[in-house]
Amino acid sequence: MPKTKNIWDVFYINDEFFIYPIIDKIKNKEEYKRLFSNFISLSVLQAANYLLPLITLPYLVRVLGPEKYGLVSFAQAFVTYFMILTDYGFNLSATREISINRDNKEKLSEIFSSVMTIKAGLLIVSFMLMSIIVFSFGKFSRDWPIYYLTFGMVLGQVLFPVWFFQGMERMKYITVLNITAKLIFTVAIFVFVHHMEDFLYVPLLNTLGYIIAGILSLWLIFRDFNISFNPPSLSDIKHHLKEGWDIFLTTIAVSLYTTSNTFILGLFTNNTIVGYYTGAEKIVKAVQGLLAPISQTIYPYISKLVSESKERAIKFIKKLVIIIGTGSFILSLFILIFASPIVNIILGNQYHQSIIVLQILSFLPFIIGLSDILGIQTMLAFNMKSEFLKVIGRLSIVSVILFLILTPLFKQIGTAISWFLTETFITIYMFIILNRNGINILKGKLEYEEK
Repeated sequence: MPKTKNIWDVFYINDEFFIYPIIDKIKNKEEYKRLFSNFISLSVLQAANYLLPLITLPYLVRVLGPEKYGLVSFAQAFVTYFMILTDYGFNLSATREISINRDNKEKLSEIFSSVMTIKAGLLIVSFMLMSIIVFSFGKFSRDWPIYYLTFGMVLGQVLFPVWFFQGMERMKYITVLNITAKLIFTVAIFVFVHHMEDFLYVPLLNTLGYIIAGILSLWLIFRDFNISFNPPSLSDIKHHLKEGWDIFLTTIAVSLYTTSNTFILGLFTNNTIVGYYTGAEKIVKAVQGLLAPISQTIYPYISKLVSESKERAIKFIKKLVIIIGTGSFILSLFILIFASPIVNIILGNQYHQSIIVLQILSFLPFIIGLSDILGIQTMLAFNMKSEFLKVIGRLSIVSVILFLILTPLFKQIGTAISWFLTETFITIYMFIILNRNGINILKGKLEYEEK
């Protein structure tokens, strides 16, 4: 063990000061330059994705009030299920395939054509399913316009192949397009939404932003990447459906304790209670989103690194645990301590009941930051899809049970407790599974001999 010289020795891993080598590699290697560039692009994107909505959030929650704001949030939670269906796990499976075949133009066109065709088919299925549900139940049919306006987000997501840009590690395209859409939405909110009765403009403007960004992204792909759309063969479609299947099931399971929390709360309570909960949830997710650029940037890189050297990949992942764990813990502690003034400043006096919700959820950025490293960056990158699905599947069932028990009893507080417990159990379970498979993240090494 190296002799401790000063406080900065905490950053030594295997006698290597990891901050300097990263900077040195960024300056001298093209792949690290691209990695750093992608991180900066996604950091700017996440800042826009969460800071711009935080600009409109204090305005919207006050103008719309808890009831109408809760209705808008409930509609978004409902439509999110169809976004999951049309995504079909391609943001990970297709990203990986694009990353591996980035130098093969013919293969890239095949992947692009197949995935876009599948997503178009799923879009049609989603629209039909939503229409059946909306006009079959009074809770939905009473406010049917908001669900159709919100559904436009699904169309925009289908048009915007984020997975392609991530796989090519060209995050600047995603950044520019998303920021443009978010800026338009942000300005338009202040221009068109002035009264509670204007609540339908919120999903309409959001939808327009998604669709504009999607159309522009397709134009850039055909212009800058020399991609052509060719009708895919049935075998190609089957291949991509199979590749994304496990991740799709995992995403559905994840939605049971992320999206479903708002949806189940809305079914058991009312729009006002949903407004209290989603107000606090938006704040937590905004902080949590600060860490997302790291995850999105390094997943293609780690996938490639695993194919070259599993030992190097594990050492890299250990460094991520230290960096993300420390940063997210500090952010979470800040939310817990200053929950009351944060709610009063951002949401206003009408949302006093959101304070306890924010306190309960305060440590989710830390917990989810760790679970992302253990699950996405490690288990999926090491092709442990079945183990990953097992963890998420089992805990999603537990989460639904918790929601169904605690939400009717304690309303928004019960929903918050259920989500916090679920994320905690998932992180612990992932750590146990990795250790059982000989992957010791804390030590940064494989505890089995590769065959």
